[in-house]
Amino acid sequence: MEEPDSLEARALSKDCVPAWLELHEAVERVDRTGEHVDAEELAEALSDPKLDLERDSLGLWDGPRLVAHAVVYTPHGAVDTARFQGDAAVHPEWRRRGIGTRLVTWMLARAEDLHAADAELSALPGELLLDGKAADEALLKLTDRCGFTACRWWFDMKQPLDGERPDPRPAPEGTRLVPFAEAYDEATRLAHNDAFRDHWNFTVFDSTDWRTWVTGATSFRPAMSRLLLAGDEVAAYLLAEESEAKTAATGSRDCHVGFLGTRRSFRGRGAAPALLTDVLRTAREAGYDTVSLTVDTVNPSGALGFYEQSGFAVDRESVTYARALGASEG
Repeated sequence: MEEPDSLEARALSKDCVPAWLELHEAVERVDRTGEHVDAEELAEALSDPKLDLERDSLGLWDGPRLVAHAVVYTPHGAVDTARFQGDAAVHPEWRRRGIGTRLVTWMLARAEDLHAADAELSALPGELLLDGKAADEALLKLTDRCGFTACRWWFDMKQPLDGERPDPRPAPEGTRLVPFAEAYDEATRLAHNDAFRDHWNFTVFDSTDWRTWVTGATSFRPAMSRLLLAGDEVAAYLLAEESEAKTAATGSRDCHVGFLGTRRSFRGRGAAPALLTDVLRTAREAGYDTVSLTVDTVNPSGALGFYEQSGFAVDRESVTYARALGASEG
């Protein structure tokens, strides 16, 4: 095997999707994160119009083989802190040779450059975030060595659909429950920006990011998504996703609740229970085996307790590590 210093460093590009997919699959076979992707999803990620592939991505290559990668995403629309998201992986055969530290060092430098170059973001404190499994000791050692601190914990929760059907919950007075429709896409975006502005790491979704990462994503399932309308305003919404790669890998269809939010003025009136019980019913009818979601364990709306009471149980745990930009490792 070649030494790490001999690896060729070059940015990711759309023609590297097969090699990137091979790297993802090798990592998942060992790490068992439950995160499955396919070529279409990777190509979609590389098509993000706000991602400068030449400068925001790094691939380390052993000939035609991609053995490590890193990408830095800019938090456009950040409100209180500019939290840059890092995504990286090292092929299991190449680990414990300093490559992870090399990737983190590169991501920190890139995030600092992006932070300094943007007038709006540079007015805010800057951080780099890294995510991983809560029980990943190698990641814990790497982040500790590079000056990161665990700052947030997440539960991936799941509910099988082979039990009793939940009793339907009525829509709050003055609202009506309808399937998602393209005509309400913009109204849903505005509702999301209102519903999540008091949540940690909130960034305002503009139309481009909304179409790129939410309703324009290949995983989005409009037929399983629901809205609560008050007139023409979206009072609350549930946006569902499905990973075909995960279905292929596990043999089980999962309807994932990607976003569930309620405008502040409609909170406390039963909007979330009405949307959630409806998707549990319709997902079963559509042939799904489970419904899942991810929750911040310190969500200010008390979402964790609500989901537990609704029949969801913790399936996996993950953690977010953060390091302030410009901070020394000492």
